[in-house]
Amino acid sequence: MRDAFAASSAPVSRGFLSMSRRHPQNAAVRLGARSLVIVGMLAVSATFASMHKAVTIDYDGRVETVGAYGHTVDELLASQGVDAGPDDLVQPGLDAVPSTGSLIVVRSAHDVEVEIDGEAKTVRTTAKTVGEFLATLGERGNGAVTSGSRSDPIGRDLLRVTTMKDVHISVDGAMQAITTSAESVGDVLAEAGITLAPLDETSVPQGAAAVDGMIVVVSRGGSDADTVTEVVPFDVTEVEDPSLPEGHRVVVQQGYVGEAVTSYAVKILDGQEVSRSVVAQRITQEAREEIVHVGTMTIADVVVDPGSARAVAKAKVADRGWGSDQFQCLDKLWQKESGWRVDAANPSSSAYGIPQALPGSKMASAGDDWRTNAATQIEWGLGYISGRYGTPCDAWAHSVSVGWY
Repeated sequence: MRDAFAASSAPVSRGFLSMSRRHPQNAAVRLGARSLVIVGMLAVSATFASMHKAVTIDYDGRVETVGAYGHTVDELLASQGVDAGPDDLVQPGLDAVPSTGSLIVVRSAHDVEVEIDGEAKTVRTTAKTVGEFLATLGERGNGAVTSGSRSDPIGRDLLRVTTMKDVHISVDGAMQAITTSAESVGDVLAEAGITLAPLDETSVPQGAAAVDGMIVVVSRGGSDADTVTEVVPFDVTEVEDPSLPEGHRVVVQQGYVGEAVTSYAVKILDGQEVSRSVVAQRITQEAREEIVHVGTMTIADVVVDPGSARAVAKAKVADRGWGSDQFQCLDKLWQKESGWRVDAANPSSSAYGIPQALPGSKMASAGDDWRTNAATQIEWGLGYISGRYGTPCDAWAHSVSVGWY
């Protein structure tokens, strides 16, 4: 090969030399032009090389590592024929500049038919499961009751959701607020501990659907009796909790109204009551204070070591369409439970692994290597959280409230 290259090179060299002898100016011009072409080709090659990146694209759960071209996430996706729409979820954002080895998650939006608090509607969402859809409802989805399991795919059947809502009840001269997932007005009154007598009436039928912001007026019926049974409203105390995400509310103690038997002196003019005053009152059931923890924790992106169990969990959290706030809650939860150790074992309860499965053998449903593989344990743990609580923040809130999840 070296001899052939030398033999083929000799005539070229003699050509350049003889050309320079006969026409020195033309040879210089041609040599300069060829140099510019070579420089241009090198510049283009360098540009294409800088745009080529090996990235992993997770498109609706289909994961593939590809060689793509582009500076931004948008350009890299376009080079692979992925056209992200305005309603699609893309992490990191379309304008972000990823590096080789980055993970790009795309969740495409689609229309689903849902019934929320009795109202049928079509909703456009990137959620793939019932639990993920509830997470998109924010605070309304916390504690919501659904017609299907949180792990069920969304869109297969009509999804009925009864969300958490604030209902105000005006009863016995007091306004009582209650946060509830009850479906009907009658259920709300029963949950609040309000007993209706046969002649009592409500401003909204008891069978009507309960909706957020509703005001229900309870009118006591009966004769002009001087002694009546009344509710005693409960107080609500809010406590700031830096361990909960900002804006997240957790009822750590449910409030209940009390009851009292009150005797009145009634003044009547022309058959109409014009005033009454309390003569005596006997408390028959004490009201219980409601205690609500309000989160103040600032949401920030958690930096993790590449290749660590936390890094694997962060990628899997993004794969489920959850944001940085959910990973921050998960990080606190499993740091508390196991310190992120794959072999963490509780001798008193037989709980095992990063998510502290009880017993640890439950994780075999995610893989035979559940005793030693962090990815297997994390996959099982996220599925458990999704099915039981909906999101890591809801699981963390439960742990804050009762000490376990």
